[in-house]
Amino acid sequence: MRLSRTTGRIAVLLGLALASAGCATGPRHEAPTTAVAQEYRVGSGDGLRLIFYGEDKLNAEYRVGGDGRLALPLVGEIQAGGLTVPELQDAIQSAYARGGFLLNPKVAVEIIEYRPFFVLGEVNAPGQYPFIPGMTVRQAIATAKGYTYRAKQGTAMITHWGEHTEMAYDLGPGSAVAPGDTIRVPERHF
Repeated sequence: MRLSRTTGRIAVLLGLALASAGCATGPRHEAPTTAVAQEYRVGSGDGLRLIFYGEDKLNAEYRVGGDGRLALPLVGEIQAGGLTVPELQDAIQSAYARGGFLLNPKVAVEIIEYRPFFVLGEVNAPGQYPFIPGMTVRQAIATAKGYTYRAKQGTAMITHWGEHTEMAYDLGPGSAVAPGDTIRVPERHF
């Protein structure tokens, strides 16, 4: 049986609508993969290395404070939390140029230590662990000495940094961890 072009398009659109409606009502979400992870945003606890070109005395390592601010020599505190690395570089350059401290400031920002992530629930060693770029949720659970015998494997409850809602995720092989995430492995129901 051959469908007309219009009927075929309607069938495809109807299928997409039904599929997206099913995803919206389902309790589980597909965890973002390491390839799809969002561009990193600086946050409290991150360790940064700032390199000022031509101003070696200002080169140093800094830590973002609990309020998301970064204390810098000469210009004082600037807001760093929530910015991407390029946005932070621009903010630092603007602060030094606006204050008249440097004529044409060029600054490179390098993240040397990410804020930690946390693993809770049915793992053998719950706690705080250092983040490594490219880490998956399965690797994070392995870092916490793996599942307990009561763990519901293949599922995790994740609260992303800066959010207050815990969401259930089905864990694929490339499910990404982000700095500051709280991963809770639930108990299985027998």
